[in-house]
Amino acid sequence: MAESLMSAPRVFFYVQHLLGIGHIARASRIANALQEDGFDVTVVTGGLPVAGFPAPGLKTVALPPVVASNAGFSGLADENGVAVDEAFLQQRRDLLVCAFRDAKPDVVIIEAFPFGRRQMRFELLPLIEAIETSEPRPKLLSSVRDILQENRKPGRDAETAALVQAHFDRVLVHGDPDFIMLEDTFPLTSEISDKIVYTGIVAPPESPEPDDVYDIIASAGGGAVGMDLLMAAAEAAKILPAELRWLLISGPNLPEPDFAVLTEAVPPNVQLVRFRKDFPSLLRSARVSLSQAGYNTVGDLLRTNCRPILIPFVAGGETEQTVRADRLAKLGLADLLPEVGLTGDLVAIAVSTALTATANAAASLDLDGARKTAGIIRSILG
Repeated sequence: MAESLMSAPRVFFYVQHLLGIGHIARASRIANALQEDGFDVTVVTGGLPVAGFPAPGLKTVALPPVVASNAGFSGLADENGVAVDEAFLQQRRDLLVCAFRDAKPDVVIIEAFPFGRRQMRFELLPLIEAIETSEPRPKLLSSVRDILQENRKPGRDAETAALVQAHFDRVLVHGDPDFIMLEDTFPLTSEISDKIVYTGIVAPPESPEPDDVYDIIASAGGGAVGMDLLMAAAEAAKILPAELRWLLISGPNLPEPDFAVLTEAVPPNVQLVRFRKDFPSLLRSARVSLSQAGYNTVGDLLRTNCRPILIPFVAGGETEQTVRADRLAKLGLADLLPEVGLTGDLVAIAVSTALTATANAAASLDLDGARKTAGIIRSILG
């Protein structure tokens, strides 16, 4: 017993990214904070490898990867784009449950589920069953961003609430209730209110001054759906004064043919790269950012005085980024452009306006979500 009390609490953290890299980036920041707080962390990933996530030094279990077979997230494919079959799913299910039993965790964190990642029920429900039959039973936590996808099918919210009530000890909402409440995008929040804990926004720590300085940074997150944004940025760079220095970050998942097209399209004052691990630092010195409105990118921007121009991702009926971007715009913390019909001329006008705007001070929102998550989990363990 004394040995158990003295050992580091063990955390088993499941994260599945399907299209972009936002889920694994946020989970990695939380896992890093847990490790820094003295937890023994095992991160289980189920998507394509992403350089730098999880961070070196963390224990990892990489399941055979799956990706979304389309922008609407309605199917699963393997790393070659081939639809997965039952044998593939059975292998993943067995590997996940075996990894859980080997880890013998005190806490299991499941990222997004049951509020999202419904496609992964084939392995997550067996994992939950294994948790419920374990002795001792680990605490089970859901880790969710502050804004959920809306327009869910009838009955989905009730199913989610029932799963939380039956199996989850807490729901860690990675947001600031002064910015948005879970009930704003999940109507049945009152049924699980006793399990909800707000952690604050999982933003990066304060970044050092960067080695490189750019006037405008255009980024496409993971890059799987960012080609139109990047092409419009390249065209805008040709329209605006040539002395402006641009950086285009395509993301690791932009298809190689698209990257080649971009390489030919950028003018001399634009640098094109796939990934920059110092992205938060680069934003600190930039004057304008052009990006989608994903959770992590917005968290990065809120640490800076860089003026954001947000282009919310709306394909496949996605609503999350639009809600976030609209909230930021109403607070005067961002400018908006539409994803549909985006052109170089529109971007050039928006950038010109942003370059002359008075810099906004960083929002007075709670951005310490990663570190606070570690403290919350310690309190749950008692």
